Amino acid sequence: MNSDELVDNFSLFEDWEDRYNYLIDLGDALPLMEDALKSEETKVKGCISQAWMVMEWDKDNKIFLLADSDSRIVKGLIAVLRILFHEKTAEEAQKIDIDKIFKKLGLDQNLTPNRRNGFYEMVERVRSFTTEGM
Repeated sequence: MNSDELVDNFSLFEDWEDRYNYLIDLGDALPLMEDALKSEETKVKGCISQAWMVMEWDKDNKIFLLADSDSRIVKGLIAVLRILFHEKTAEEAQKIDIDKIFKKLGLDQNLTPNRRNGFYEMVERVRSFTTEGM
């Protein structure tokens, strides 16, 4: 799935309860993150829920992103991040207009400020990682 498909899928739902359920479904489909990877070093700061994130470069110089949370909504937000950034080059990742996509998904108006802050903290970690990789 790419960002356009993600936006299209969200637009299929008329109310936010359905969109939240879709977000949760996306999170439920995330690859499992081993407990051994969940450490203070991988913990996402600024997130009210427990969330962990690991990134590395694959053999093709693309981002490998693995993350997890104890919150189903946050896992859904992680899935959104993964759709946007996983398997992208540093240059591709830097071009992603996360604010525009966030707005198109309606997340800017329908997430609590704490969840929004946590989401943007994860985005910032990806941005820092890709800046170092350039």
